[in-house]
Amino acid sequence: MTTPVSLTVPTPAEAARWAPEQIVALAQANAAAARQLDALQLEFQAMKHQLEWFRRQLFGAKSEKRIVDASPHQMNLGELPVPESSPPPPAKDIAAHTRRARTTDYAAGDASALFFDEARVPVETIAVANPEIDGLTADQFEVIGEKVSHRLAQRPGSYVILKYVRPVIKRLDTQAISCPAAPEGVIRGSRADVSFVAGLITDKFCYHQPLYRQHQRLGDNGIKVSRPWLTQLTHGALSLLEPIFTAQLDSIRASRIKAMDETPIKAGRAGPGKMKGGYFWPVYGERDEICFAYHEGRSGKHIAQTLGTDPPPEGAVLLTDGYAAYERYAEKCGLTHAQCWAHSRRKFFDAQALEPERAGQALEMIGKLYAVEKHIREAKLVGEARRAHRLAQAKPVLQQFFAWVDAQFESQGLLPSSPLTTAMAYVRERRAALEVYLSDPEVPIDTNHLERALRVVPMGRRNWLFCWTEVGAKYVGIAQSLIATCRLHDIDPYTYLVDVLQRIGQHPAANVAQLTPRLWKQHFAANPLRSDLFEISK
Repeated sequence: MTTPVSLTVPTPAEAARWAPEQIVALAQANAAAARQLDALQLEFQAMKHQLEWFRRQLFGAKSEKRIVDASPHQMNLGELPVPESSPPPPAKDIAAHTRRARTTDYAAGDASALFFDEARVPVETIAVANPEIDGLTADQFEVIGEKVSHRLAQRPGSYVILKYVRPVIKRLDTQAISCPAAPEGVIRGSRADVSFVAGLITDKFCYHQPLYRQHQRLGDNGIKVSRPWLTQLTHGALSLLEPIFTAQLDSIRASRIKAMDETPIKAGRAGPGKMKGGYFWPVYGERDEICFAYHEGRSGKHIAQTLGTDPPPEGAVLLTDGYAAYERYAEKCGLTHAQCWAHSRRKFFDAQALEPERAGQALEMIGKLYAVEKHIREAKLVGEARRAHRLAQAKPVLQQFFAWVDAQFESQGLLPSSPLTTAMAYVRERRAALEVYLSDPEVPIDTNHLERALRVVPMGRRNWLFCWTEVGAKYVGIAQSLIATCRLHDIDPYTYLVDVLQRIGQHPAANVAQLTPRLWKQHFAANPLRSDLFEISK
């Protein structure tokens, strides 16, 4: 018997006349419709979540900083009426004090105040004539002083041609003719001075200027060189720096606490109009050093290739995101695996659009953990004092947070595919790794220090887009590793590259670690090797 089809709800009398088969068929249809409705609801929630994510990426703020709404009882500025007349406030004496002078970038005030380093910035002096002395002779006025002001200017280009003039001499007694050899460059047979090579690398990898733009700028300044020559020059220079990169990676591997992540890069041709997908695996050591190792994929074997398989130092910790390959590597090598709270927080942040109340509760508790870390930084707590403060202040908050997560699962009021359910499952499965930082004072709460250092890769990727070959991607990793580490140690990358490109060929291979930015600052920063251009410009 077929199921009755009706657009209206039947009355009790009509329903009483139905056969049992009709009732069963109707119940089955109702159950199927309920299942279909649940599926559509899940799909709707997922699509709504994706729409909110894309809307935030296109039009919203990228920052995950949580803005707490102001109290509804707090009035805005100007809401209180200003009385027409009010008694003057009582006066009181205060102790005399000295107020710090207000700083500004404008020329007001003392125009002679220096805002630059005289040892590094060339200064061109321009004499300004005094119109009051027009028509006067030298004995009719006296210069009793001078006032100085400075103005920042820019030349359209700073390229210089070094012309080496080598005299050819003939000795009168022996008739022998001699001429000194041309100075050898850092790349044998190249017309490029070390200052140009260092500037080429710095402009591309530090200031994200692709080589084709630098080639255009050279042409605009009257210098005609081929575009492939710039690529060959860059590869040749970075191949000289590869031993320094290897030494720095060895230093990071020896660190007790390491942070690691991965970020994609297009490198190598996969076919006409297609590029292969590779990955940089940045790893950050406890001595503020970072290396960007390039590998062709995201497989877990590349973690071992980057960090090595040697026994780790005692108490070694690997701090990462939630990628399961890191956990497998840590278990295999006997490392303690710690995980990042910023990645956990991000999942709750993304769930705010669909579950604003409960996601807000989670973010508020995670915010208390970060408030504890802020106090530690401000109080400059280290060692056992930091550990004790975390256990006293952060551990109760963390226990409250996971108890709240368990209570949400027990309430069974969430869809399985809800972003909030996904976020809570993510943190509950990783609770042990998220609690590591409580007992080890040297372990950070997150990998934000690594995220800040690896930002150079996505910034560069938006400019030079891809690497034509896998070898080029490897050289990008070498350049970014040394330049990013220079930034971490307050070293000028240009000065460092000019020095090490000249020093690498004469430095003992056994002591190549001294040329890493961290140790170079200790050994050579006070008296670095310079280009011949530096002596001319003095």
